[in-house]
Amino acid sequence: MTIYTVFVEPKTSGNIGFLARCMKNFGLKKLILIKPCKLKDDAYYQAMHAKELVENAQIYETLDEFIEDKQITQTIATTGTPGGSYNIPRIPITASQMGEKINPEKQNIALLFGREGDGLSNEELEKCDTLVTIPTSEEYPIMNITHAASIIFYEIYKNTQKTYPIDDMDIADYEDKQVLNQAIDEITQKLDYPDYKQKQVNILAKRIIGRAFITGRELRTMRGLLNRINKRIENKQEE
Repeated sequence: MTIYTVFVEPKTSGNIGFLARCMKNFGLKKLILIKPCKLKDDAYYQAMHAKELVENAQIYETLDEFIEDKQITQTIATTGTPGGSYNIPRIPITASQMGEKINPEKQNIALLFGREGDGLSNEELEKCDTLVTIPTSEEYPIMNITHAASIIFYEIYKNTQKTYPIDDMDIADYEDKQVLNQAIDEITQKLDYPDYKQKQVNILAKRIIGRAFITGRELRTMRGLLNRINKRIENKQEE
C-alpha cells in the first residue's frame, strides 16, 4: 500500500519543489499533481536532493481521475478554515489525531493539499474521508502549504515507524468501505430527510467510515446490520 502526496492545481512550480523536499525528509516518495502549472527550473532547484520526486511526479486532470486510478482507500485533506459542529463538511481532526489512526501498510492513502492562497473547494472537501487542521496563532493563522505539509508528514512518520502486531489481519479496503457508504446512502434516500440534511448525513457517515480502522469481520457485521435496516424500511413502506 502507498501514501500519495497530492498537490491540487499548484500555481507556482517552486512550491512543487519545496513540497518534494519536505516529502523526502519524511520518506514519502509518490507525488501527484492535479492540473499543475508548468514545471520550471525552480521546481527542481527548490527540491534540492528530492529532484527525482519532481521528475517522477504523476499528473492528472482531475481529482476524481486520480482517486479512481489509484484505488484510494482513504483521502485526507488539509484546511486552514475548519468549521464548527454544525458545518459538517468542515469538521476536522488535528494532525496528531490523524497520525495516530493512519495505517499505510493496509491502505492506499491520499494526502491532499490545495491551491496556494485558495486551498481546497467545498466540493473537493466533500470527497474526502478525513479533514485535518493545524492549530495556529490567531495573529497569523494561515500557514504556507509546505510548512503545513511538513507537520502532517512528521505526524505520519512518527506514528508509522513501528511494526504492526498482526500482519495478516483482514482490513477493509476502498471497495469494502464504498459498500458501507452506498448502504447508508440507500437508507437516507428512504427517510423523510430534506435534500440538504440527507447530504449532510452522508458526508458525516463517509467521514466516520473513512477515519475508522475497520476489520473485514467488523465490516461484514455492519453491512448485515445496514441491509436489515434497509429491508425493514422497505417492508414498512409497502404496508
